[in-house]
Amino acid sequence: MGFPLTSWAFAIRVWVAVILALYVSFWLPLEMPSTAVITVAIIAEPTRGQALEKAVFRVIATIIGVAVSIAITALFSQTRDLLLIAYAGWMGLCVYVAGLLDGNRAYAAVLSGYTVALVAIREIDNPGHVFEAGMMRGAGIFIGVVSLTIINDLLLAPDRHTKLAAQLADIRRRIGNHAKAAILGEATKPIASASLLAEIAALRPEMATLAFESSSGPVRIAAGHNAAAALVAELHAARSLNVLPVVADGATSERIARALERNESELSPPTVVWRADPQGDAGTTGSLAWTLKELLRRDEQVRQNLAALCTDGRPPWHWRPLIYRSHRAAVGSGIRAAIWVALAGMFLAYAGWPAANTSLAVIGALVGLGAMTPNSRATTALALVAAPIAGFLAGLLEFVVLDGVDAFPLLAIGLAPLVIGAALLISLPNRTVSALGRFILIFAVTIFSPASPQTYNGQSYVILFVLTCVAAGLLLATQFLVPPVSQDQVRRWMLSSAREEFAQGLTRDRPHEPEEEMFRDAVRIGQILSAGGNTLSNVETIEEVLSHFDQSSIIRLCDDKLKRLAGGPLTALAEELRASLDKREPQALRAASQLLCKASPSDHVVADLCAALMVASYHIEAALGLRVHLGEAA
Repeated sequence: MGFPLTSWAFAIRVWVAVILALYVSFWLPLEMPSTAVITVAIIAEPTRGQALEKAVFRVIATIIGVAVSIAITALFSQTRDLLLIAYAGWMGLCVYVAGLLDGNRAYAAVLSGYTVALVAIREIDNPGHVFEAGMMRGAGIFIGVVSLTIINDLLLAPDRHTKLAAQLADIRRRIGNHAKAAILGEATKPIASASLLAEIAALRPEMATLAFESSSGPVRIAAGHNAAAALVAELHAARSLNVLPVVADGATSERIARALERNESELSPPTVVWRADPQGDAGTTGSLAWTLKELLRRDEQVRQNLAALCTDGRPPWHWRPLIYRSHRAAVGSGIRAAIWVALAGMFLAYAGWPAANTSLAVIGALVGLGAMTPNSRATTALALVAAPIAGFLAGLLEFVVLDGVDAFPLLAIGLAPLVIGAALLISLPNRTVSALGRFILIFAVTIFSPASPQTYNGQSYVILFVLTCVAAGLLLATQFLVPPVSQDQVRRWMLSSAREEFAQGLTRDRPHEPEEEMFRDAVRIGQILSAGGNTLSNVETIEEVLSHFDQSSIIRLCDDKLKRLAGGPLTALAEELRASLDKREPQALRAASQLLCKASPSDHVVADLCAALMVASYHIEAALGLRVHLGEAA
């Protein structure tokens, strides 16, 4: 039917876990068995580690949310308006925190927010029932988590590390092709480099899930982190070849290409061909040799860590992939989330509709889930599309397929088409279709509200159906009234932060390794692309942030090498070099590099530093030319 076997296996696991969760919920019995089913629908992921990590954070976030629900209810139970305002403020705070995190940690932050809606706001007319509702919700989530975990183990859900290693290896191959083009002197498009950096950075949250796959999880995480950081550094080395005024001769180019293909790391000194000015500085020959050696060294680091990831070997070092987050974007999203919840809550409160608290709970969930996507309004629009589809499928299941039956086996069979079909959509790589499938499954279960015995109450079905659609529609209207932070504004903030950090220059005591900071810059570039920065009108933005990335990376590498000269006879010269790096003066860097080489001609550490300083000078020169180009374009 067009779906791979892995998708069918995932869908079957989800259906079996749903049935197990329902059976246990009916047997206990729980007040709201749908909570266990919805938990399965939310934490269902293609691999075992991903599902388990999401489950752990769901439990932690639920505990926080229930505790806050009890506190808010105790403080404001007699004043409905203050209760709604307190909830809106809490939701805004959680969205702000989610903006500073990624992956399942961001999900836990927003879940802590909208759990208050699912517990306190739903019981706004019965505050004495909040604690009991929180305990029932916690029990349902625990049943859902245990059910999916058991089924994933019994039905041999795959691990993530094998596919992750394959993805990293594929990125390494493409960076190798990128490097070969640079070695041959061919121009490479900035958007291609930015896309590779974004793809590497996007794997960071998935690496955290390796800790839940086995006892070797921490070792696998270290290997994955190292491989990702080394890939970023390898791409930087490949990009450095584009700014050198020389290229390797044909024989050297072929030798490097073969070394990348055959996993060779040895390189004899290259001969060079000048791009221009055959009488140019002879020091550039050394800069080319160093850059090629750096490229192969980084490639060797990638291969070592990929091998460690596949064999559970412990790497000899651990680079932590730093994350970049824009505080201004997070604050803007948090404030808007609070406004949306407050406006929707006030409208529903004063409209006086029966069971309107259900709509407000759905609105809180949609605000939180939308905060984890680049476009929260598009997420709400997708939920508005999914709500009527889910309502129709829930009605079809309840009043046509089941039609009054009360036998659990028939319920299990009746749920199969809905759960398996939605799970197949969830498994697809297209994020829009996957999100649509998850929304349909969650909304359909909410509207159907499985119970033992099933009530088959048409009025209850219609109310839940309408309120779910109203919630999505009202939130979308609120988001048009108070628009989310625009993607153009987010890009401007990120570009501004890149400029500010670059202008600050070097700091004396950097707490992180150069490779870790390279990865952080790659995360920012990925976020700019996800905010629409890959369009033709934003090519200048990509060129500028890549230029900052190139310069900052080589300057940090040079500074790291300069630290080795501290306390020795070359300390004074090292300080002059550091000052030249801060000023970013290409000619001064070259002159200082030549002085350093003459001061210690036989030291290979100094020779490497001199070559790296030459490369830094060429990056700075290229940036000066780019600045003129961008000024003319503006």
